[in-house]
Amino acid sequence: MTTPQPARPRPRVVILGAGFGGLEAARALARAEADITLLDRHNHHLFQPLLYQVATAALSPGDIAWPIRSIFRRQRNVQVVMAEVTGIDTAARIVHAGELALPYDALVLATGATHSYFGRDDWAPVAPGLKQIEDATDIRRRLLLAFERAEITADEAERRRLLTFVVVGGGPTGVELAGAMVELARHALAREFRRIDPSQARIVLIEAGPRILPTFPEELGRVAHRSLERMGVQVLTGTRVTECEATGVQCGEERIAASTIVWAAGVVASPTGGWIGAERDRAGRVKVAPDLSVPGHPEIFVVGDLAAVTDAKGRPVPGNAPAAKQMGRHVGRLLAARAAGSAAPEETVPFTYRHHGDLATIGRRSAVVALDGIRLTGLIGWWFWGIAHVWYLIGFRSRVVVSFEWLWSYLTFQRGARLITGREPAGGNATAMPGERAAAAEGIRVAERLPAAAPHEAKAPQPVAAGDEWRGSPI
Repeated sequence: MTTPQPARPRPRVVILGAGFGGLEAARALARAEADITLLDRHNHHLFQPLLYQVATAALSPGDIAWPIRSIFRRQRNVQVVMAEVTGIDTAARIVHAGELALPYDALVLATGATHSYFGRDDWAPVAPGLKQIEDATDIRRRLLLAFERAEITADEAERRRLLTFVVVGGGPTGVELAGAMVELARHALAREFRRIDPSQARIVLIEAGPRILPTFPEELGRVAHRSLERMGVQVLTGTRVTECEATGVQCGEERIAASTIVWAAGVVASPTGGWIGAERDRAGRVKVAPDLSVPGHPEIFVVGDLAAVTDAKGRPVPGNAPAAKQMGRHVGRLLAARAAGSAAPEETVPFTYRHHGDLATIGRRSAVVALDGIRLTGLIGWWFWGIAHVWYLIGFRSRVVVSFEWLWSYLTFQRGARLITGREPAGGNATAMPGERAAAAEGIRVAERLPAAAPHEAKAPQPVAAGDEWRGSPI
């Protein structure tokens, strides 16, 4: 007589963050005999590579975001929880999220990164970054309101300041944002004002390094530089911003009076790594083992921008969407194999990163593409860039809507999301008249930095920036 074997207990997998990495990890576990909890502080997954188009009124927020619950509607082993993580007890293997206590057998950290002002967090109210939908709609409000204010001011110097826009950071986000600002000013807003000419707006792109798009092949960086200058963007390389104020930026001895400043110069990993006592690099990323687990905690894995990973040649894996997706897929498959019993709990599989290429659009009918040794620029690169981004959007509706919006914009030069919504935050009213700015300045409050969390210590005041990802092309 054969003695029946007890049923294998279903492992509990908790995934923090529904960005590219977290989403791929959960999807890779679709057929696994496991109970998965996917936790994010937002109820939507955001396609960050197109976030700059929301900021410049080309797309609406709903075009590039999709409800997380809808994504996993048919994946019955996933439970979606909308909450903010307040601590992780690695000894008890419990994630704390407010009143929730989520036990785990395996934990996947995919909490991404947020803006870094290099020690000058007081710049944040006047120089917002671009990471979430709220950031994009805030920037859109500032851009559009600047033109409205310029239309009614009688002060010529103030009008010039209102029509000057500064982007700090010459990576893909900064380059694409600067190009989109030019198109907004010179095409979408053309002939709609009576006292100002929007095409006379000044767009300045500031990069501290010697060239823009530093992670791209050098020749493509030069192409992008020339294309931006032909469009009318003033590109300043080798230039460091030493001060950001509501009325402009200081670059050494030069001052640029501006109404709108957008920060695209740096990111720092979320504080989650400190909560588990992991060793981190200067950017706060967790130094992981080859299989993406945390040394000393083989049940904890780190993916995406939170992980400090090197490729086969010892080069840092870029903090972009493709890398995050590959990491999430790798961890999900490893956990699925363990749940099925085809891999022992102690078995490890090294992660291998495959770099497929880089994409950046500069403006209408202009983009640069580096794809497995192939270089594309101009119209061909622009078409390839558009097809790639539409393909990787989540949801058939998003693909159709974005394609239609782009076609409409291409044919008519119009943008359908030019809404000024929301209230101006205290201290961030760079587009207000001088008297209004003085009054608003009284309300500026800069949050003090919280001390780093001790190992295994849950620091409730520091919510996890779940879902954040570094800017990156989707291929």
